[in-house]
Amino acid sequence: MARSVSPVIPGFNLTLGYTLVYLSLIVLIPLAGMLVYAAQLSWQDFYRIISTPQVVSALKLSFGAALVAALVNGFIGTLLAWVIVRYRFPGRKIIDALIDLPFALPTAVAGIALTTLYAPKGLLGQYASDLGIKVAFTPFGIVLALTFVTLPFVVRTIQPVLEDIPRELEEAATCLGANSFQVLCHVLIPALLPAWLTGFTLAFARAVGEYGSVIFIAGNMPGKTEILPFLIMVKLDQYDYLGATAIGVMMLVVSFVFLLLINLLQRYLIKH
Repeated sequence: MARSVSPVIPGFNLTLGYTLVYLSLIVLIPLAGMLVYAAQLSWQDFYRIISTPQVVSALKLSFGAALVAALVNGFIGTLLAWVIVRYRFPGRKIIDALIDLPFALPTAVAGIALTTLYAPKGLLGQYASDLGIKVAFTPFGIVLALTFVTLPFVVRTIQPVLEDIPRELEEAATCLGANSFQVLCHVLIPALLPAWLTGFTLAFARAVGEYGSVIFIAGNMPGKTEILPFLIMVKLDQYDYLGATAIGVMMLVVSFVFLLLINLLQRYLIKH
């Protein structure tokens, strides 16, 4: 009679229980607490807080800058992943390691470094000023900071997928008469698109809530370079906890809807 072998990983019920408890303690309960606290506001008060010109301007800037940074990294990150995976050259491992630097570097340090570099009298900012380009204390500087912070999310998401694409697929398409552009459109892009969307989503989600690297280079001018996370901190410093919670709930809802749409698109692409 064959003896059953105990699995290394515990059974489904135990692992599911641990997963739900951990997820609840780390994610669901804090978010639920924020929603319960925000329920003290009436719909009129809630709308009054989130519809002020200062909040609306910060909302547009935060999500707009995050979207632009994620798109920029979607292009640049794909190129970096392609170069690292497909080519061998001196310094390749150093470049590969530098991509992870934003993960290890404190965001405040990144913000100070970028501000020092791109300030009007900074090492690069002075030359940009001579050309009529202002980086620090502008929305462009915010996008630059978010691009720096979120770059690894795209590269590290696309890189393993690109490594797993067999070269034989490209060679077979070429042998069948496809040119380089056709190979890109019909072989590489369909294989990379789900991973690209995942990297884009992670970069966008990270950029929306970024605070440390942005506050220094933004200048935090109301209506111009003020982001939502900074506005929440201002509300907390003023002991306006309900106002800060209302803005946080608004960010949560907008982010959830945006991420849900991207995930639905990703699942549709995988199925088709």
